[in-house]
Amino acid sequence: MVNTKVTLCGVELDNPIIPASGTFGYGREFAELYDINCLGSFSFKGTTLEPRLGNPTPRIAETAAGMLNSVGLQNPGVDAVIEKELPKLRQVFHKPVMANISGFSVAEYAEVARRLEDQPGIGWLEVNISCPNVHGGGMSFGADPAMAAQVTKAVRQVTKRPILMKLSPNVTDIAAIARACQEAGADGVSLINTLLAMRIDLKRRRPVLANGTGGLSGPAVKPVAVRMIYQVYEAVSIPIVGMGGVQNAEDVLELMLAGATAVEVGAANLADPFASKKIVEELPRAMEKYGVEHLSELIGGAH
Repeated sequence: MVNTKVTLCGVELDNPIIPASGTFGYGREFAELYDINCLGSFSFKGTTLEPRLGNPTPRIAETAAGMLNSVGLQNPGVDAVIEKELPKLRQVFHKPVMANISGFSVAEYAEVARRLEDQPGIGWLEVNISCPNVHGGGMSFGADPAMAAQVTKAVRQVTKRPILMKLSPNVTDIAAIARACQEAGADGVSLINTLLAMRIDLKRRRPVLANGTGGLSGPAVKPVAVRMIYQVYEAVSIPIVGMGGVQNAEDVLELMLAGATAVEVGAANLADPFASKKIVEELPRAMEKYGVEHLSELIGGAH
């Protein structure tokens, strides 16, 4: 009998499968389709201090082996999440959930984290540092080790929960940014976020997305994710939540061999709402196929 349990920042998961933020809402829609408690956890929709309508449409586009999105962090704001979404979530999900938070200034990140601190059922804060720094010329917080560290320290000061810094792949040296986050007090890192990309409409001769560029996700990005997870694993001693193009249980094993402790499933949920459930069910068979008895023993096994 194989053992699929892993431990992420001191919290034990029945399995490492975590639907990624932005692809699973706040859980309720998927709970109408199946018992989402079969999952290890899930990362809820990226939440900001104030409500956001998101970017203009069109903001989704298909591409070969993936998709582009420029949703723009559409969400009701942290107060509405606390008041409306979390009570409903607790009715259908009985495990620790991952709270994905975003901000456009260091103070915003800290304030969102502070407001979530007393909410039951949150196991980790996943801090998305791919947002533009509105007070720093628009450069993403995750593009510079010093800025990434600044956000990490600010969030660390207002929460006792484990902090996972979600890193952008649109950088020269992702390992340096991961190290900066670890030194600033992060308990783990999540990677990779989407790759900056674009499509152009041949008839209109204009970008397909209203925002011009968007984030590429799906199978096309998996080799990039594997490479970056591998590099970060060698650079830090904190756990990694890996993601990027995961479609099946064998993809999960590959990311874990690269160094991931847990694995998020993103775009696959948009193509098939049962994708994460199917991967959970496939996992024991894949483990048996490759002679893996305890899944946790696989972490970083390719190094």
